[in-house]
Amino acid sequence: MRLLVAALGFVSITATASDFSVQSPSLRNGARLPDVHVYKGFGCEGGNRSPALSWSKPPAGTKSFAITMYDPDAPTGSGWWHWVVYNIPASVVSLPEGAGEEGAKQLPVGAIQGRTDFGTAAYGGACPPSGDKPHRYIITVHALKVERLDVPSDAMPAMIGFMVNANRIGSAVLETNYSR
Repeated sequence: MRLLVAALGFVSITATASDFSVQSPSLRNGARLPDVHVYKGFGCEGGNRSPALSWSKPPAGTKSFAITMYDPDAPTGSGWWHWVVYNIPASVVSLPEGAGEEGAKQLPVGAIQGRTDFGTAAYGGACPPSGDKPHRYIITVHALKVERLDVPSDAMPAMIGFMVNANRIGSAVLETNYSR
């Protein structure tokens, strides 16, 4: 944390981007992704439920959050977007398990799920090709300097990612892995 000392002699404490963190009751950083969060389809037999997430100490000036889950190891040449949620109000600091279901009612008011590389606006769990080395699944909570991302309702994940990156003031990362 960074301490700011005012001329009047009092001290205030403000969070910096390095204090920002994300946690999950079902995921451990660097550990294997549990089957409940694995895709159901394409030969995978998981529960396809988005993980519960909570985050703390976002940087000052945060006006909204976005959450992404990305596999940089997918054999596509550009990775694979598994989950994209944006316009999460700055007052929200957690999402329950299953919030990423298509049409889920567990997302906060105003939050929008963007289309993933599965072609749907919903969480799509891990499902790497059989025999591949373990893939990394990077879940990132992005603190944004804007209240809303102004993107079309059918925006592709790359466009949403561009807007997230252009407006990000901090991020917290949780990385898991999975192979079959």
